[in-house]
Amino acid sequence: MLRINISTKRNPVVFQLSGRIEAEDVAELQRLIHSEANHRRLVLDLKDVRLVNREAVRFLAQCEAKGAKLRNSPSYIREWVAKGRSG
Repeated sequence: MLRINISTKRNPVVFQLSGRIEAEDVAELQRLIHSEANHRRLVLDLKDVRLVNREAVRFLAQCEAKGAKLRNSPSYIREWVAKGRSG
């Protein structure tokens, strides 16, 4: 289960994510990012993320490629995102 806390009071907008990010969560995250970020800088704080699937890794790589910052990313997620970008 994914929990999302959003801090929109400052720039950048910070999404604190915790739990698991699975395929069914990606569409909801995309919708929230689109509605909340509104062309402001975006930070995805992954400190409390425990598990991601392949679709979530692709999504995180796309967010980073579009300029979002992945903060507090566990090393295994960072490695998978880097691999997702390269191939």
